Amino acid sequence: MKKLHLDITGMTCAACSARVEKAAKGIEGVENISVNLLKNSMTCEIESQGKAEELIKAIEKAGYGASEKGATEQKKTASTPAQDTSVPMLRRFIASLVFLLPLFYISMGRMLGFPQPPFMTGTENVMTYAFTQLLLCLPVIYINRNYFINGFRSLLHGAPNMDTLIATGSAASFLYGIFAIYRIGYGLGHGDIALVGQYASDLYFEGSAMILTLITLGKTLEAKSKKKTTDAIAELIDLAPRMATVIRDGERITIPAEEIIVGDILAVKAGESVAADGEIIKGNGSLNEAAITGESIPVEKTVGDKVICATVNTGGYFEMKVQKTGEDTTLSQIIRLVEEASATKAPIARLADKISGIFVPVVMTIAVITFLVWMLCGQNFEFALSRGIAVLVISCPCALGLATPVAVMVGTGTAAKNGILIKSAGALEITGKTDVVVFDKTGTITKGEPSVTDVISYEKTDTELIRIASGLENGSEHPLSRAVMSKAQSLSVKPDTAENYDIVVGKGISAQIEDKRYFLGNEKLMRDNNISVADAQKDIVKLSDSGKTVLILADEKSVLGLIAVADTIKESSKEAISRLHGMNIKTLMLTGDNEQTATAIAKMAGIDEVKSSLMPEDKSEIIKTLMSQGKRVAMVGDGINDAPALTTADTGIAVGAGTDIAIDCADIVLMGSELTSVSDSVALSRKVMRNIKQNLFWAFIYNAIGIPVAAGVLYPIFGITLNPMIAAAAMSLSSFCVVSNSLRLRLWKPIGFTKTEENKTIREEKGEKKMTTVIKVEGMMCGHCKAMVEKVLNAIDGVSATADLENKQAVVEHPESVSVETLKQVIIDAGYEVL
Repeated sequence: MKKLHLDITGMTCAACSARVEKAAKGIEGVENISVNLLKNSMTCEIESQGKAEELIKAIEKAGYGASEKGATEQKKTASTPAQDTSVPMLRRFIASLVFLLPLFYISMGRMLGFPQPPFMTGTENVMTYAFTQLLLCLPVIYINRNYFINGFRSLLHGAPNMDTLIATGSAASFLYGIFAIYRIGYGLGHGDIALVGQYASDLYFEGSAMILTLITLGKTLEAKSKKKTTDAIAELIDLAPRMATVIRDGERITIPAEEIIVGDILAVKAGESVAADGEIIKGNGSLNEAAITGESIPVEKTVGDKVICATVNTGGYFEMKVQKTGEDTTLSQIIRLVEEASATKAPIARLADKISGIFVPVVMTIAVITFLVWMLCGQNFEFALSRGIAVLVISCPCALGLATPVAVMVGTGTAAKNGILIKSAGALEITGKTDVVVFDKTGTITKGEPSVTDVISYEKTDTELIRIASGLENGSEHPLSRAVMSKAQSLSVKPDTAENYDIVVGKGISAQIEDKRYFLGNEKLMRDNNISVADAQKDIVKLSDSGKTVLILADEKSVLGLIAVADTIKESSKEAISRLHGMNIKTLMLTGDNEQTATAIAKMAGIDEVKSSLMPEDKSEIIKTLMSQGKRVAMVGDGINDAPALTTADTGIAVGAGTDIAIDCADIVLMGSELTSVSDSVALSRKVMRNIKQNLFWAFIYNAIGIPVAAGVLYPIFGITLNPMIAAAAMSLSSFCVVSNSLRLRLWKPIGFTKTEENKTIREEKGEKKMTTVIKVEGMMCGHCKAMVEKVLNAIDGVSATADLENKQAVVEHPESVSVETLKQVIIDAGYEVL
């Protein structure tokens, strides 16, 4: 299958996108169709190039324009935000207003008591009065002719859309004005002054022009707001530097970033941005990766380390070898993911699509019925026509069509700015419904690199023990050896010089230092060399029960000490698990590690349940079992070894993927390494879905109330009618409100993991310091609410909370490491408001 990108012209509402999608689905061999109303584009997969031509013809037959993007243009537009149409729309509005204001003054001024030109007053000047209005109305119609071209073309193709409603309503008003001029002429010719006066006050030219102008104003505001939805993408694009310093043939030259090729050597000074992905080959730097990973603390990089395009060198100087450029860089992948997510549809959007597809024909039918009913009820032609036009104008489904895609685009764009890459709207929706989060252990909950956790000395000091052990391990590439060497480096210990090495596979190593032989390894190595471990047995068992690997250091006579090595949990793991519990989400850890180590890690992290000694396929089966029980499951792993499980789960989340984005198997990629981003993803999903539901609610309610009022159902009882001009203003306002509501998502910020030296000192030296915080909670109405607030707060590790129903507050005693923002968030996620 080949991926195809098309530009679609003529789409103005959700009914249009539904019609285009329906036309595409009618072509055999076209799959994975995604129509983007915001960007007037469509992506799909086709069997052959011949299908592309067939598809374009089908779309054109449906009443829309379609053209294929070339390969070069695809690359260009893949990382280019949607075009800003607000400027041309603003020009159209201003030009329309220039003619509308005098038209409105002439037509309504006499009614409002404004002074009128003498040549337009009196029966003798009535034709001048009417003809002037006609001349002022015509330029407004011409300026906004696109509504008529698109609207009537769609009607002729049997696919009426929003423009059809606007064009029909405005044309009806205009044609009635022409009819009124003929009636005025007839009245003047036959001396029927009453007839002249009747039609002179019902010309409706101002209504036709006002409808078009107000719709254009709404479109201008809508276009301006929609432009903001792509600001996150635009900001990401702007992160990449325009120029770069390249070292070629020993000379430094400055070239445009797009001219960089793989294999080039780039020189990056302090304060400069990295122009491509690559590896440092000389020097070092402190890289601010906040734009990519969301991590605000600069990361120290040296020779051999990877660097990412658009990160900023805050200190130092280095030279790097380019490995990826242009569309292959991490930044481009991020932008592509965000754009693809905005083009997909969340399951909740299907309801809006189905309704939009039949909405316009139904509205036109209602308008005709409204006109006929009022005529049959004895009302005059003008009244019945006005009611029908009001129904047409107020029913434009703009708000309905914008409700979901705008929220999805803003949500995914905001997430990308904070290091959370969401591949599709479906993933964005389903993540918030998660019941169980399944974690991999190594590299997800733990750091993925063994480190020395304990040093127990019997005959020597800790420093001497590490010096001897590092002398034995120096030069080895075994993970445990690297842990020992890293410990020596952190203590500034210089390894002893060893010789005559003897490596025993599966047991350990022995070597000679200053004419004395030392042994470092497990109990089997000690037994083979007749070294008793009886005196150290208690400590060995204790460390082993904690899930740690114990290295025994001994000379030829006795045990000198123990070095415990373990893959320690990330600092953020415990807090992340606590937040998920606060969201009423259960946690499960699946690992291939042994039961003893797995249980110890799960206990430290606070995980509810653990299953160990598993193969990759076992993880998938466990996830399938949970899903068969009706659970919504999210799998969190490194995105490579856990690919089967990530694919099986409802939501696959790859954590700490860095430059190796696991886009093939994960639905969400977290660029940072902190596990708290998992709960942030769930929180964002819930917030976006609340926003979409609000948008859909107001769009549906607006039409449910507006159409009957426009049709005149309140007129017989209350004498209330809806003027077509007011209906046009209300329709424009509804679309603007929906887009503005979605833009609130840009204010969302992840809680993240608070990591401070002060908190670190408190945890290490004094134990956990307690704080008391009083939180005002709005929405607690009964004892059940009180119990719920207490439940979600007390679910956080170390937190003790009491809710006060009378004073609408919660008194919370919590460790300093649990931030107030975390407490607030779990209350909000439980459905209450924090003041």
